[in-house]
Amino acid sequence: MKLYTHEEMLDNVIGAKGTPRRDEYEAKVDAFLIGEAIKQARESRNITQEQLGEMIGVKKAQISRIEKGSNLTILTIRKVFRAMGMSTNLEIVGLGKFAI
Repeated sequence: MKLYTHEEMLDNVIGAKGTPRRDEYEAKVDAFLIGEAIKQARESRNITQEQLGEMIGVKKAQISRIEKGSNLTILTIRKVFRAMGMSTNLEIVGLGKFAI
């Protein structure tokens, strides 16, 4: 039985880095991880989705979508983390790191 690295498995199943299908997959994973970070930060501060929504001017359903990785924009991420009194650092490949 041959063992494959995670990277080899992704190449074989989804496609090599730089292909449209792989780029879409990686974007979805990144969005999920950002949403999960938002959820963990909210829960660690004992804030409900409804309360966070009120803090940034959206409904609870929108917070739920954000935490699932949907409807994420840099502006939304910035609003959410700032509302919880947090700063964030992002690194965009080719542009370097910046704080939001």
